[in-house]
Amino acid sequence: MTLRIAVGVSSFADSDATPMKMLEESGVEIIPNPYSRRMTEEEIIRHIDGIDGLLAGLEPLNRKVLKSASSLRAVARVGIGLDNVDLDTAHELNILVSNTPDGPTEAVAEMCLASLLTLSRRIVDFNTDFHSGIWKKHIGTGLRGTRVLLIGYGRIGRKFGEMLRFFGAEIMVYDPFISSDSLTKSEERVALEEGIARAEVISLHASGNETILNKEVIGKMQKGVILLNSARGDLINENALIDALESGRIDSVWLDVFWKEPYNGRLLEFSNVLLTPHVSTYTLQCRLSMEVAAVKNLLRDLELDN
Repeated sequence: MTLRIAVGVSSFADSDATPMKMLEESGVEIIPNPYSRRMTEEEIIRHIDGIDGLLAGLEPLNRKVLKSASSLRAVARVGIGLDNVDLDTAHELNILVSNTPDGPTEAVAEMCLASLLTLSRRIVDFNTDFHSGIWKKHIGTGLRGTRVLLIGYGRIGRKFGEMLRFFGAEIMVYDPFISSDSLTKSEERVALEEGIARAEVISLHASGNETILNKEVIGKMQKGVILLNSARGDLINENALIDALESGRIDSVWLDVFWKEPYNGRLLEFSNVLLTPHVSTYTLQCRLSMEVAAVKNLLRDLELDN
């Protein structure tokens, strides 16, 4: 009997056909994403009916969805986060779940660096002025000697820290799950409140959806800080962020993740907020690496890798 594989990722194999060819060569029946976008709960329920394996994006794989899929044996997430997957229910139903934690590291760290340089050197301002016929110069801020707080020190946080050290930034790290021994000699482990009070740049790399930057914590930031978030939208309280932008406590922000996606909230009104549509992993190298790894994971879990 031919196994059936559903693809949830909307852009799967768009940039390189290799992962699709791997599936074809395994002899499975492939059911592509018919919408070319993230599926809703009802859509993914229909999509995985009678399916043995799923190459998952960020579609909701909650208890209702998983329990509806009576034949589903394996879910291979193309990416790191598993917040959209009810892991307890998957375990209960004997559905194997995997992810691809290594592929996104360099791509996301590169995007963090590009966004920080864009904001600190005021590149958007220059470009906007220039296109409006205004020749105006502003003083930006370089990275040498800049105090950067990394909240979360997993693969991406470490890689971003490595890049920042090359530019001469001073790195502080807040992560309750690591010890000082895991840092380099040039990095300093700090408590959250200490790091928040001292940082000129704050970059979020934490897992989970618990809010870290609430009104109280944001109120302890020094005036004019730059904030970066490539991790989870819920790590920041949206209303507190807007208040801090209006008061000038936060100078500028880059967000690639949001409380609800697609995002259509008040932050669109701020010219000093750089917004990208959850695309930090969108490089040719990263997408290929994650998709190939996810296909290998799925074929392994379905015992088709021999």
